[in-house]
Amino acid sequence: MTRRGARLAQEDSSGETAIAHLRLEDLVGGRGNRGPTRRDEGHPRRIALSGHDVDYRLVRARRQSIGMQIDLSGLTVRAPRWVTIREIEEALSERADWVVSTLAEWRGRRRDVLPREWKSGARILYAGRELALAMYPARKKTITADLFHLTVVHPSPQDERQIATFVGRWLKDQALRLLEPQVVAFASRVTTTPPPLKLSNARGEWGSCTHRGHIRLNWRLVQLPPELATYIVAHEIAHLIEMNHSPRFWALVETLFPGHAAARRALDEWTALLEA
Repeated sequence: MTRRGARLAQEDSSGETAIAHLRLEDLVGGRGNRGPTRRDEGHPRRIALSGHDVDYRLVRARRQSIGMQIDLSGLTVRAPRWVTIREIEEALSERADWVVSTLAEWRGRRRDVLPREWKSGARILYAGRELALAMYPARKKTITADLFHLTVVHPSPQDERQIATFVGRWLKDQALRLLEPQVVAFASRVTTTPPPLKLSNARGEWGSCTHRGHIRLNWRLVQLPPELATYIVAHEIAHLIEMNHSPRFWALVETLFPGHAAARRALDEWTALLEA
């Protein structure tokens, strides 16, 4: 994925931030203030680019140039109020190939967090691998994962609602089993008291740390490659000391998780989980 303006810029928090969040825009590089999100006001528009009808949102902002951002929500254009629609569309036309190809690339990154149908053969993400569900009837409920299958043994394997509930709870249990020891281990390197930990179901952020030192981690971390989940834990633990994204913060992250920059880049491939 090219990063020349196509992603949200890194959030620039001050030391007085009450809650430090690890959102998807914090993971993909870039500098400057955080770019627009779906909550920003904007006007929907459409333009023909390279033979494709492209929808975009136009946000008028205090800036000196036209900016283009592409993520899972689509194309957003930010422009000064004095720039005309004609000038904006000329700028889009100049970058038509890039816009169309980058939109297609982002659409291809979409991943289902959970299967759409809870049947044998359906695909599910676990520990960075796409596994096939395998259902078997039995009185005792169990779930096991290997390199190829997530095997679900259940009294009612044909009942999709029951299976969905059972697997969902198992995934969250596995997330806590994975993350809790890591939180304790990393915290022991920066503080004397392990922070309280809760799982979250937040959209748009992998984790957060409050000013009281409470850590929240997204249960979807259990679906990431384990080393990326570990990086996110280290990131949040670093916020116990630095409630910002300053150079001191990133130096601490590097101490806790050497080579963190590579993990940040790798997470770019997994941000679709947060939007699913």
